[in-house]
Amino acid sequence: MLELVKAGGWLMLPIILSSIIALAICVERFLKLNPDKVAPRNLLNQVWGWLQNKQLDAEKLRELRRGSPLAQILATGLANAKFGREIMKESIEDTASHIIHDLERYLNALGTIAAVAPLLGLLGTVIGMIRVFTEIMVQGSGNAGVLAGGISEALITTASGLCVAIPALIMHRYFLRRIDELVVRMEQDAMKLINAMHGEVQIKDSAAGKKS
Repeated sequence: MLELVKAGGWLMLPIILSSIIALAICVERFLKLNPDKVAPRNLLNQVWGWLQNKQLDAEKLRELRRGSPLAQILATGLANAKFGREIMKESIEDTASHIIHDLERYLNALGTIAAVAPLLGLLGTVIGMIRVFTEIMVQGSGNAGVLAGGISEALITTASGLCVAIPALIMHRYFLRRIDELVVRMEQDAMKLINAMHGEVQIKDSAAGKKS
């Protein structure tokens, strides 16, 4: 492995660094975007139960604000429910925009790595081929070892760049899709709370199978 890195030339360093950063981002986002941590399925029913039993107080609101992203959205809505439906909805949307921004953290960097890594490989290819043709001009085409070294450098950097870019691109698309699903789930729960707070519908307790 070390021989391949050496054969690929100095451009292997930024490619390897990109792979380390991409891996770190993937691990961190995979843990951060756990659906059970972002939008717990039973949270809305729990909050509605507090409301029905008149157990929702300032302490529980503070607890919600320190909880999951969905909990923060619901807490914002509950705190502004007394100002009317539109104010409640606007406050939820404002909080949700900040939460979505947090969910998308580092994904731009991951997308950049997916785009730049193959370009680094291509640059290595160009440099390797320049080296080959320079040696041909200086020594002629008889020195097969020098020619092979330049071609090897070109192929190794290209392959390395693609090996970093392909998984990074896949994971970038995967995380964007997961965020979309989480946002839809949080929007649905937020709208249920808005409608319930203003008497349009009641929230069903999925665990008990009856209306709260």
